[in-house]
Amino acid sequence: MSNEDQLVRQAQAGETDAFCLLARAYERRIYSLAFHYSRNHQDAEDLSQEVWLKAYAALATFRFESSFYTWLRRIMINCFLNYRRTKSFSWPSQLDNHTAIEDCAIVNDKMSGVVAMETTLQNRLVVEKVMHALADVTPQQRLIFLLKHQEGMTYEEIAKEIGCSTGAVKKSVSRTVTRLRQQLGVRAESEEYISCAAGGY
Repeated sequence: MSNEDQLVRQAQAGETDAFCLLARAYERRIYSLAFHYSRNHQDAEDLSQEVWLKAYAALATFRFESSFYTWLRRIMINCFLNYRRTKSFSWPSQLDNHTAIEDCAIVNDKMSGVVAMETTLQNRLVVEKVMHALADVTPQQRLIFLLKHQEGMTYEEIAKEIGCSTGAVKKSVSRTVTRLRQQLGVRAESEEYISCAAGGY
């Protein structure tokens, strides 16, 4: 049994310290996705808190059929989709470079699988353009793009979690990538560059 499984069992038995250790392992990753999805600190805090409250309440239902994070991510996706229906996100038309870059560096600190962003002027401009481009797509398109290019989920996995067809997911990602290409001024064969830029802020 892995250390994480042991922590989950302890948390299910009512040990709050064990649950806090689990939360500490993934809190930045959850917050980062919430922030990139909503682009608003307060919304990201609200979303993250809702994810953890629901995870704690549903902990007894975790059956070890997947990793704890996969189970947690499913709760997160549902929270994002429900939040989208009840609240309109306010995306700024212009971003403060210093604030945006510092915020993203903070939320990505210690986040596994995400490359730490360099502080060059070129990367600052790429980040700003990516954020502007994502502001122009629908919340669901933004979520699907983040799940594909930041979480590394497959089209099939995303379709299952979102509740739509694989074709619809592929079309959504394609439309978002097209928008990013237009904003970043890159050619069609540069999707990998766009993916890295999006995942690295």
